[in-house]
This record gives sequence, C-alpha cells and structure tokens, in this order.
Amino acid sequence: MTNFKNIIAEKIAKQIDMDAKTIEGYIEVPTNKAMGDYSFPCFKLAKELRKAPQMIATELKEKVEIDEKIIEKVEVVNGYLNFFVNPVLLVKTVLEEIDNKKECYGSSNIGAGKNIVIDYSSPNIAKPFHIGHLRSTVIGNSLYKIHQFLGYLCVGINHLGDYGTQFGKLIEGYKRWGNEYQIEENPIDELTKIYIRINNLCKEDESVLEACRDNFKKLEDKDEYCMSVWNKFRELSLKEFQRIYDLLDVHFDSLNGEAFYSDKMTEVVEMLEKTGKLVPSEGARVIDLEDKQMPPCMIEKTNGSTTYATRDLAAILYRARNYDFDKAIYLTSYEQILHFKQVFEVAKLLDLDERYTSNLVHIPFGMVLLKTGKMSTREGNVIKLEELLQESVARVKEIMDAKNPDLENKEKIAEIIGIGAVVFNDLYNSRVKDEIFDWDEMLNFNGETGPYLQYIYVRTNSILQKAGYVPSLPEVDFEELNNKVALDIIKQLYSFGDVVKQAAEKYEPYLIARYLIDLAQLFSSFYNDNKIIVEDKKVQDARLYLTYSVKTVLEAGSKLLGMKMPERM
Repeated sequence: MTNFKNIIAEKIAKQIDMDAKTIEGYIEVPTNKAMGDYSFPCFKLAKELRKAPQMIATELKEKVEIDEKIIEKVEVVNGYLNFFVNPVLLVKTVLEEIDNKKECYGSSNIGAGKNIVIDYSSPNIAKPFHIGHLRSTVIGNSLYKIHQFLGYLCVGINHLGDYGTQFGKLIEGYKRWGNEYQIEENPIDELTKIYIRINNLCKEDESVLEACRDNFKKLEDKDEYCMSVWNKFRELSLKEFQRIYDLLDVHFDSLNGEAFYSDKMTEVVEMLEKTGKLVPSEGARVIDLEDKQMPPCMIEKTNGSTTYATRDLAAILYRARNYDFDKAIYLTSYEQILHFKQVFEVAKLLDLDERYTSNLVHIPFGMVLLKTGKMSTREGNVIKLEELLQESVARVKEIMDAKNPDLENKEKIAEIIGIGAVVFNDLYNSRVKDEIFDWDEMLNFNGETGPYLQYIYVRTNSILQKAGYVPSLPEVDFEELNNKVALDIIKQLYSFGDVVKQAAEKYEPYLIARYLIDLAQLFSSFYNDNKIIVEDKKVQDARLYLTYSVKTVLEAGSKLLGMKMPERM
C-alpha cells in the first residue's frame, strides 16, 4: 500500500540534513482536516537551521518536489508544512489493498520470526473468577490477537494461581470442615466459604495460621494427603473456569501455573547462591536491592518455603529455554508493579542471556472497583464474572424480545451482543485507569459501546444482502468516492494498520476500540447522507464497495478486541 508519510519524508530529507526515518517520526496527522492529510512541524528544525519555522516552511515548500498525482497540494500555515494527498489515488490505494488482503487488511509481517510470550488471566484456583479477573483476561487476549495479526508467534500462558500459603489455609479448612460442604456440587462457592471461615480463624488464632503455613510446606515437599486435596481443588476449579473462557472465546497455549515450577525452583536458588547476593534476613533469604532503590526481594521464607518471586524467576528461566522469547509480557494490576520490578532485576542474576532479561515487560492496568471499594475473596464481596456475563446476555435478550421478537437464533445473538458489550466496555478506555464497576454503565447500549459497533456492522451486512452482490473492484469508479463524507471514511480505513501497530507498541487495545467507534460513526453519517442502493449503477457500485470495506475492517478490528459480530440483531 502506498505509504504517503514515507514519500513526504523522503522528499523533505533530500532538502535538509536529516534522515527520512526521523522526519517520518515528526510528521503528524492534523486533527483539523482542513489543515491537510499530513503536517510537518518546522519548529523541529528552527534551532539547527537558525531560522524562523515560518521561513523554513516557506523555503521547503518551494524546494520539495512531489508529483501532483501523489500529493495534490502543499500549504504553509504558521510554521507547518501541510500536505494534501491526491484523493482519487488515496481511494484507489485503500480499496485495492482491501480487495487484495480482505480480512487480513491492516495486518503485517513486522513480527515474523519473533516469539512473544504473553502471561494473562491467571485466576486463583478454588476462588471465584470475579470481574477483577476480567481485565487481565480480555486485555491479554486482545494483545495476543493484535501481535498475532502483526506476524508474531505468540504463546498465551494462563499462569494459574495454584500454589502458595492460601492453599495451606484451604487444606487446613478442608481437614477441619470438608464434610460440612457440598464441594463436588458447587466447588468454587463452597471452597470460598471454607477459605473465608479458615481465614477468620487464622486472625483469631496464630497457631492455626502456623498450621496452614506447615500445610503449604508439606505441599511443596509432595506430602501425599496435601497433594491429593490440592489436585482435587485444581481439577474442580479448572472445570468451572473453562465455562467462562468458553463464553469469552478465550484460549491458551499453556495452563502451567505456579505449581508447575515447584520442582524448578531449586535451580533458581542455586544460581542465586552462586552470585553471593542471596543473603539471610530475619530467618528468611533475600536479594538485597537497596542499590536499585527497592526493598529486598524475598526468595525463601523463614520455614524454607518459596515465594511468588521464586516461582516467577523459575518461570522466566523455563520460558527463555522453551519458547526462546524475544519478549515476555506480563499483564497484572498495577498493585504488582514493585513485585515485577524486583523480579526482573533479580532475573539479571540468573544464568540467562541478556536478550531475555532485557525483554521482560510488565503491563499494569487499573483495577475494577466496587462503589464501596476493593473486592476481596477474604471478605466475600466479589461479583462473579460468569454471573455478570449471564446478566448482560439476559438484558440484551429482553431488549431484543421487545424490539425484534421474531428474530431467529435469538439466544445466540443475545450472547454475542451481551458478551461483546462487556468486553468492549473494558477495552474502550486506557488500561491504566481504574474502573468503578457500575451495572448501568457496563450495560449501556447507547453511544460509544460494543452493541453500537455491532449494530453498524449489521447495517453494512444488510445493505450488501439487499443489494445481492459486492462489486468487483475493476467495476468501481474511484471518482464517485471523491467527496468529503466518503473520503473521511477512506482516510479512516487507510490508518487502520498504523493504529494496530500503535496498539501493539503501547500495549493499548483501546486505540483500536476508539478507532472502530470513529469508523462506525463516519459510516453512519455517510449512510444518512447518501442512499447506497440507487438507479445509477456506477454510483451504487462505488458506495457498495465502500460499505463492504467498512464491514471488513469493523469485523477485523473487533476480532482483535476479542469480540464477535452478529449477522443480524
């Protein structure tokens, strides 16, 4: 596809002492469309050339030679050099690329030959899969799809929370009261009740907490009873979790959780011992990180059991050896920023090539909060994700019963829209923001929402079905789309690939979500102002192909978010 920004950068580079790549990085897309399609701020050159930006822009305008068939005109405005792309060439460029790549439009091979490990979702077994896990799951799933779209070989890992002192607590609670609860029938709810009960007892009685810690040490030492109870908890939990992953259409390449590394931590400890930096501290053993302005990283507790950090270090070692990653991405709430800073720093002490330890990336995100504050399994105030998804689907079905009672496959369509609404809502804002959970906001079906996006997609689909065909590209007269409303859509379509790359670079799926809303709104304006099925076949073919192009990109972009599109609604 014609890269207009690159062409402009190359032409400017011939006139000044600066490489084209640097110039291309400076070129902007003006927010005010009247200022052109691309703008080069000459302020960037003022210091070096010792001239006013306006003068530099004027001189460059006279010197830069660009074919009018590519750039229609160049203007100077307040120190900016503004470029207007030839509109017919732009239409031709975009539609030919969509015709050629179809649902792969916007994809690239920039990640070819590179392996990326993405660690996401990671719920704790024997605990409810609540809305707090939604963010890690849907952001991680989207980043997986985005990187895959850009040619990377991705490995999605669900690093299950299936180890640690909390399992010592659960085992203790199960020993004491297991027969009182219907664990086989309703495993997560019943295990949660046990966990809350034993946790309260631990607060009252230090000896009970000590027994729980001993249980975990026994689990690490492969005690037969503790292992059998733990395996039961894990199998029952995974069965429950799978229902939710099936609803969200989320899949993983590995379910190796913390326990998988239980026999791999000795090697980590030995490597750290050889450095001489693993030192005793109040009965435990730590890596001192004072020179990095961080608290010490605990590797072994006072009773010899391991920590989250030890297991994460073992995972880094394993993933480097088995996946030969070019980048390892970890998605967790921002509460764990310090933990990963410590772990990544200690990882430099392992017997690993620097190309692994320098490409560990923690992607933090804001938390989902209740109006009353944080959720806590210990306190029992969580909203289960499965209930949320089912509620969303039920509400959509109510709306459909009222608006379109005779719709076929209503149950399936309600599921696509209801779950899409929840996923889109989570991805529509920057991941770093905290999200105050609110039913009304989460399930608002008006405005900049998932259902609106799906509605516009369904509209494009119904137009094409009504017409009965998508014209072949040679039948399309590009001049018929040389008008402001159509060109606004074409320019939005043109930028899709760049938006996908930015979303990958910044680890921000919301850039794609916002892009899709803008595209949907532009098409809605076009549809309202222009009848698409008309008597003039030349006009109809051009508008139908534009409709098909919007449909194609809405579907491709939604897939990158982990959303499905209904054919009807």
